[in-house]
Amino acid sequence: MKKNEPDKTRDLVARAILERGPATAVDLAARLSITPAGIRRHLDGLVADGILESREAHVTSSNMRGRGRPSKVFVMTDGGREKFEHSYDDLAVSALKFMASKNGAHLVSEFAQLRAEEIERKALKKVASKGSINSRVDALTEHLCSEGYSATSNARGSGLEICQHHCPVAHVAAEFPELCEAETEVISRMLGTHVQRLATIANGDGVCTTFIPNNASVLKQSGLLKTTRGA
Repeated sequence: MKKNEPDKTRDLVARAILERGPATAVDLAARLSITPAGIRRHLDGLVADGILESREAHVTSSNMRGRGRPSKVFVMTDGGREKFEHSYDDLAVSALKFMASKNGAHLVSEFAQLRAEEIERKALKKVASKGSINSRVDALTEHLCSEGYSATSNARGSGLEICQHHCPVAHVAAEFPELCEAETEVISRMLGTHVQRLATIANGDGVCTTFIPNNASVLKQSGLLKTTRGA
């Protein structure tokens, strides 16, 4: 049975957030060419059904120029992700499970490394050309956004953090954390410092958060020096 137009538009709204990460009603209306009233109606329905949830927008120096309270952003819930996951995810999980079951656990790790190295290959030139850790973090964040991770970066305590609000392989990584581990190692190599994954979407945290200490002394004091692996 074909979906009617309201249902198709509703799916477009949900998938826009799934693929591009959190967005405001205004951003979605402009991106999908839907009236503000129309987009809010679809968003209200998706929130009521548990597909999306609304949160206060994260305030950074770049979006503090305007006055008034920041707009709410709409975020895909874990339940929403499950409903909109691509069938390819299930196929990927099945394939990796098959490899592991045939005494090929090392092949799963090799696959994870290969995927991470592909991320590094695409981003390294942009990141390596930057001098300071702050500019490298900014460059990596920008690249991750271009790849659909909807990433942001900001200062946190004694360092910086990168937040990836969307993960294209979250469903697969939940079964095979090697994907997260390899990605974390690549981030460490590109930034030229040890990093720590504080949270992952694959682990049910809602966002992938990577902490980047400002210098080695901070690393030693905080005990992060030994935690470049693990998600």
